Amino acid sequence: MKYHFIFFALTALLFIAPASSSTLTYADYAALPEKSMVTVSPSGKNLAYRETTNGRDRLIVIDLNTSSIIRAVDIAAVNPDNIHFIDDKNLILKVSKNSWRFGYKGRHDVSVAYSFNLDSGKIYQLLTAGHGVYEGQNSLGRIIGLSPDHKYAYMPAWKNLSSYALYKVNLTKKRAPRVYQSGTSDAIDYFVDAKGNVLARERYNNESNIHKLEALQDDDWVVIYQEEAEIMHVSFSGVTPDSKSLLMSRHDDENGRWAYHTISLKDGAISEAIFSREDRDVENVLTDVNRVVYGVRYSGFKPSYEFFDKKLNARIDAINKAMPEYTLRIEDYTPDWSSIIFHMDGGGSSGQFIRYHEGKLELLTNARPNITSEFVNEVQEISYKARDGLTIPTLLTLPKVKEIKNLPTIVLPHGGPESYDKIKFDWLPQYFASQGYLVIQPQFRGSEGFGTAHKQKGRGEWGRKMQDDLTDAVNMLVKEGKTDPKRVCIVGWSYGGYAALAGATFTPELYKCVVSINGVSDIPQMLKNDRSKYGEDHWVVSYWDRVIASGKLEEGHLEKISPINSVKKITAPVLLIHGENDLVVSFDQSEDMFDEMKEANKDVTFVEIEDGNHSLTNAKNRAKALEAVDKFLKKHI
Repeated sequence: MKYHFIFFALTALLFIAPASSSTLTYADYAALPEKSMVTVSPSGKNLAYRETTNGRDRLIVIDLNTSSIIRAVDIAAVNPDNIHFIDDKNLILKVSKNSWRFGYKGRHDVSVAYSFNLDSGKIYQLLTAGHGVYEGQNSLGRIIGLSPDHKYAYMPAWKNLSSYALYKVNLTKKRAPRVYQSGTSDAIDYFVDAKGNVLARERYNNESNIHKLEALQDDDWVVIYQEEAEIMHVSFSGVTPDSKSLLMSRHDDENGRWAYHTISLKDGAISEAIFSREDRDVENVLTDVNRVVYGVRYSGFKPSYEFFDKKLNARIDAINKAMPEYTLRIEDYTPDWSSIIFHMDGGGSSGQFIRYHEGKLELLTNARPNITSEFVNEVQEISYKARDGLTIPTLLTLPKVKEIKNLPTIVLPHGGPESYDKIKFDWLPQYFASQGYLVIQPQFRGSEGFGTAHKQKGRGEWGRKMQDDLTDAVNMLVKEGKTDPKRVCIVGWSYGGYAALAGATFTPELYKCVVSINGVSDIPQMLKNDRSKYGEDHWVVSYWDRVIASGKLEEGHLEKISPINSVKKITAPVLLIHGENDLVVSFDQSEDMFDEMKEANKDVTFVEIEDGNHSLTNAKNRAKALEAVDKFLKKHI
C-alpha cells in the first residue's frame, strides 16, 4: 500500500499557523500546546480537540466530511486531562482537580468525568462525591465500559467503606447513579463485556497482601487467580475480543521482561506470552471503550506497536517506514481502525496531528504553530558506558551552533525515577538548547523502558550508582570535548530534583549551579508522609521501601543519601522551585531544604509557585518557573 500526504484546510481556525517571529521567549516554550487531545468519533465522521489560544480554552468539534464546526464550547472551568468520543453525538471529558474538600484535611487530587452532548451543548458531571456514592473518595472518573445503547457508563466507586462497587451511570440525563454490581472492601477493578455483562473483578488486600482475580460464573464469584504479593507484580488490562479471557501482564523469568498473556475466565488457564520483546517493555495497552484489547505499545525512545490483527501490524509498519525521520504515537482510532490519529514529532516538528484514512496520511493541525522548525533543536540518541560497564541509553538535545564543542551543558535527569525520556518535542530541553546549552538526558539505572534488568539495577541505588551514572555522563561529554567542565549545571524535576540536590551535596565539584523543581531533599520524611497518607500496610509504602532502600541497607542509609543532611558540602548556588499544591512531593521538602541552606549561609533561592501542582500543568506557573530557571542559569553559566 502506498502512503502519501494530502495537506488540506478544514477550517481556517484549525489549520492556519501564524508566521514565525524572529525570536521566542521562555513563555512560548512553557505554554501549553494550542491544539491537544485530538480524538475521532467511532464512525470517523467527527473530530474533536482542545484549543488553548488567546486566553481561551475551548473544546472544538468539527465534521470531517463537511469541514464545518459543529460545536465550540468553553471548557476553562472544566480543564480536562483527556477527551474521547462515546459516539458521534457524545463525548467524555476526564478531569483531575486539586482542591480543598469540606470536612477533610488538606488538599486532594480529585478525578471526575463529564458528559458532553453535541446537540444540547450541555456538560455535566457523571459521579459526584456524596450524591449516591461515598463522600470521602477522590477517584470518580473511571469508566470501564458502556451499555450497548451507549446511554449508560459503568463506573467503579466506593458505595461506603466496605464496598467498592460498580455503578450504572446515565450519560444522557442527570440522574442518580445506581449500583450495578455490589463490591467488597478490597475490590480494585471490574471488567464487563460489550453487552454490559459483568465478567470479572480484581481484588487486593493491603493487610494480607492477597491479590486475586474472580470470574462471575452462574452468579457466583469464582477465584481463577490468586497469589500473595507485597507489591502487585501481575496486572489485568482488558478483555479479549471473544470476552472469554482477560489480558494479563506478568514478569517473564526467562528473559527478565514483562510479558502479556491471556487468562481464561472459565478456569484461569494462562496462555504462552503473546506480546513480549527482548529489547522493549510493554508500556500500554490499546483498547476500545469497553476495554476490548487490540494490541500494545512497546517502550523505547520511539514507540512501536503490536496487534492481534496481523494486517494492522503491517499497516502501522508501513506508515512508520514511510516517515522514518518522525516519531509517531497513536493518539486515537476508530473501532475498525479505518481512521487513526497520530501525534508526530521529529524532523523539525514541534508536534503535529495527522490522520490515516483510506490509505492516505493527512495533516490535521500543528500542536504549537508558533514554534516552527527553525526553533526546534535536534535530538540525538546516544549511549555510554558507566564506570561498572553498564550501558546507559541517553538523549542529547543540540543547540544550533557551528560546532558541538566546549559548550555550557545542562544535565537533565528525569523524574520517577522509574520512568524515562522519549524522542519528542520536550519543552524544557528544547528551551535550554534554544539558549545555547547542550542538554543531556541519561536514562540512568532504575529507569523504565529498557528492560527489567536495567530498572532493577536502580533498586537501593538512590544517591549511589544512579548518581554515578549522571557523573559518568558529564565526564563522557567532557572527554569528547563537547562540554566545558567549568560550565555544567544540573536541573531536575521530582526525582530529578532529588538527583540535582544529590549532585550538589555528593559531587559538589562537578556542577556550577543546581536547580531542583518539586524535588525530594529528605527521604525519611517523604516515607513518613506516605505512611501517614496511605497506612503502613499499603503497597505504595512497600514499593518505596523496595525502590529506595532495597529492603536490606545498613542503618542510617536513608539519612546519608538525603541531601538535607549534607548541606555543608554544597558549594554551588542552588535554585529551589516548588508548587504549593504539590501532592506528590510535599512542599516541605523544598521549604526545609531552603531553611537548612540559609542557616548554613549557602547561596540559595526559593521560588514558590502559588497554586502549582507537581507537574506545573498551568502555563502561567510553568512560565514563572522557567523564567526563574532561565535567569538563574544565565547568571551562573
